[in-house]
Amino acid sequence: MSDRSPDDPTVAVPQISVDDLDVEANVDRIQSRAAALSPAVDLVVFPEYALTGFAADERLKAAALRRDEAHRRLETVAEAADAAVIAGYAEREGGTAYNATAHVPPPDRSPTDDRGAASVYRKRHLWDEEGEWVEPGDDRVVVETAAGPTGLLTCYDLNFVAESAWFAERAVDALVVVGAWPADHAANWRLLCRDRALDGVRWVVGAGRTGTAGGRREAAEAAYAGNSLIARPDGAVADELDREPTTLTATLNRDTLATQRDLVGAVDGA
Repeated sequence: MSDRSPDDPTVAVPQISVDDLDVEANVDRIQSRAAALSPAVDLVVFPEYALTGFAADERLKAAALRRDEAHRRLETVAEAADAAVIAGYAEREGGTAYNATAHVPPPDRSPTDDRGAASVYRKRHLWDEEGEWVEPGDDRVVVETAAGPTGLLTCYDLNFVAESAWFAERAVDALVVVGAWPADHAANWRLLCRDRALDGVRWVVGAGRTGTAGGRREAAEAAYAGNSLIARPDGAVADELDREPTTLTATLNRDTLATQRDLVGAVDGA
C-alpha cells in the first residue's frame, strides 16, 4: 500500500454515527465530512442507512427517500468531495421500502462515461425485524469506480457465500460493503470482510456505522460496531478503525491485487 502509483485509487471511509429518521441532519453530516477530505480521494464510502437511518416501525416509510431524491442529495456530497460516493439509505417506491445503497459518480463525469451513471443496489438478505419493514431486492450490482469493477453488498449480505461467489465469477476488483453491524458482534464483521476479500481475491472496503440508535429502542440496545476497514486481496486487514468517528483513508494498490491473483490463480481479472 505504500508504493503508490498515480493510477492507484484512494478510498476514504468517514466513519459516522447516524440520526435515525432525520435526513437533514444526516445529509449535513456527510456533506461536512466529504468536504474535509483530501483532494487525492477518488471514492468516498458511507455506511448502511447513512442518509435516513432506520427504525423498526411505521415511521421508516415516511423517512424513506425516492431514488431521485437520494441521488440529488448524494450528488451534493460528491460535489463536496469531488469524488464518487457510495452510501446507504431507505428507499421508497410506491408503498414499499427497501434498504438501498447508491453509487453516485464524481461530479466531472458525463452520462456517457463508464463511471457516469448512478446505480442502486437493494439489499437482498434482510436481518431479523428489518424484514418486517422493508422488502428484499432482487438484483446484484456491479459499478465502475476508480478501483475498477466494484460489487456492492450491504451488512448481513456478507454472511452469504453465494453472493461472494457471484462477484468472484465476474472478477470484480473491489467489494464495497456498507454496514450497521452490532457492536457485540464486531469480530464477525471483521472476519467476514476478510473472508470475502480472500475468497474473491479482491479488495474489500467495509464502511461501518458507529454510535447508537434512537427510534423506539434504548440506546444500549443498538450500539454499532464501527470497525470500518480495508481488507487486502490476501485476506489481511490493511487498515481499520475502532468506534471513533474519524476517517479511514487507504490506497488500493493495483500491483498488490495482480500479484495475489497470479499467486492464487482462482480469479481471472478482466
